[in-house]
Amino acid sequence: MKAPLVLFPLVLISIYTNSLFCQAAAESVQPAAVFGVDGKEVRTDLFYYIRPANNRGKDRGGGLGLRSIGNDSCPLVVIQETNELRDGLPLTFSPAVAPKDNVVRVSTDLNIQVAFPDTCNQPTVWRVDVSDKSKGRKFVNLGGVIGNPGPETLGNWFKIEKVGDHGNKYKLVYCPTVCSYCKVNCKNLGIVYQNGLRRLALSHRPFKVIFTQA
Repeated sequence: MKAPLVLFPLVLISIYTNSLFCQAAAESVQPAAVFGVDGKEVRTDLFYYIRPANNRGKDRGGGLGLRSIGNDSCPLVVIQETNELRDGLPLTFSPAVAPKDNVVRVSTDLNIQVAFPDTCNQPTVWRVDVSDKSKGRKFVNLGGVIGNPGPETLGNWFKIEKVGDHGNKYKLVYCPTVCSYCKVNCKNLGIVYQNGLRRLALSHRPFKVIFTQA
C-alpha cells in the first residue's frame, strides 16, 4: 500500500509540469510579426508611413495621407498622395489587445491613427464610413476612437495581412472580429478614384503596401 502513496506526489508534479508546458506553448503560438522595409518589426510605439508596394500602374503614387473634399477645408478623408515623392502622414497602430512586446502582428484587429494635431475638430482615427450611398461605396475617413472593441466601434478596426512569400509586402483589410455576433462583409482596402482624389475605400482589389518608419 506504500507504492500508491509514493506515486501520488509524482503524479501531481507531472500534471503541474504538463499544465505549465501547455500554457507556455499556447502563449508562444501567435500571429507573425509585421515587418517594415528595413527588416525590423513594426511596433506600436513608433510612427510609420504606409506607401504603395508596387509603384506602377494604378498604384503609382505616394503614401497615405489626408485631404478635404470639395472647397471646404474640413472634414478630412484618407487618400493616397499622387506625388511619388510624398510619404503621406505618419501613423500609429493600436491593437485591440495590447501586446506586451509592442509588436504589431498580422491578422489582428487594430486601430490606425494619424499622428498629427487635430486641425478639423475631428478624431484622427481611421473609420469605415458610407460616403457615397448612390454607388454603395464605403470609404475610409476619420472619426474613429482608440480601443473599446465591440459593436459600437466595428468600423474602427482593421487588419494587416501578408502578401506573397517574398519581401515585406502587405495589404490592409477590413474584417473586424471584435464582435462575435456582428455580421461583417470582409473586404480589402483599395484605392478608388473620386473627384480627382485617390481615396482609400473597401474594394475587391487590394492596395498592396509597405511600411517605412517615420
